[in-house]
Amino acid sequence: MKLVTFEHKGAPRPGLLTDKGILDLAAASAGLKTPITSVLRILSDPALRAEAGKLAADAKAGPWLPRADCKLMAPIPDPARNIFCVGRNYKLHIEEGARARGVPATFPPVPEYFTKPATGVIGDGGEIDLHAKDTKQLDYEVELAMVIGKRCRDLTVAEAMDAVVGYTIVNDVSARDLQRAHGQWFKGKGLDTFCPIGPCIVTSDEFGDPSGHRLALRVNGEIRQDSNTSDLLFNCAILVSALSAGLTLLPGDIIATGTPSGVALGMTPQLWLKDGDVVEAEVEGIGILRNTVRDFSKR
Repeated sequence: MKLVTFEHKGAPRPGLLTDKGILDLAAASAGLKTPITSVLRILSDPALRAEAGKLAADAKAGPWLPRADCKLMAPIPDPARNIFCVGRNYKLHIEEGARARGVPATFPPVPEYFTKPATGVIGDGGEIDLHAKDTKQLDYEVELAMVIGKRCRDLTVAEAMDAVVGYTIVNDVSARDLQRAHGQWFKGKGLDTFCPIGPCIVTSDEFGDPSGHRLALRVNGEIRQDSNTSDLLFNCAILVSALSAGLTLLPGDIIATGTPSGVALGMTPQLWLKDGDVVEAEVEGIGILRNTVRDFSKR
């Protein structure tokens, strides 16, 4: 299933995305003992996931809404806590970053985690603030992200993927000069609108093995990043297992798995994002997360 949250009369509603359009799951499930009120409830409850699947297969279920008529939000519009992220997790990206900084490339022996504030989350079609007064080096990073479906801790690598209920796309928007000035990743990656997520969450049963999926990013139609998740330094199971060691993961937690090479930082010349740029982050099996960069200071 491809689960979305869309805006209806100013409020978020859960939906199911198919070739027919978007099924309003809140309306379709109104007569059930447990109505479906949010994507997070579906993700954290196997019984509700089964009900959503039945509704999708029911030819009489409705209402179906045209995709073009629905304003998508982030699949989980208000995450309960920060988005977990992994730095330096594709070999060529590690090498291009080191080259741009004039230092030798070194590969981390364990996953390197940081977080992005939930206040940075926007959805498909949302606008990325240029933050012109804060940064002159705005960058993009397409990433496959995992969504946790149950409360868990201290998972082995063999157990880890049972906790993953679905996958989505994260664009880890980054202010490279802020990263450098502050000596760490959080500030440069934590500004408002710096965490586009979407357009949907694809459940694990439909997405399949996360290894071997192409991911790409385009700016104004030009390919900048083009890689495959099989090139991850630490695979998804290792990432979940290592993160869960001594740290409780909760339903709805999002874990972005790192970005491949092709970021503006590693280019010559460095083509930073600018006002009006259209950024398309794509992962095979999920879709395209599309956002436009805007200079909010000019409004």
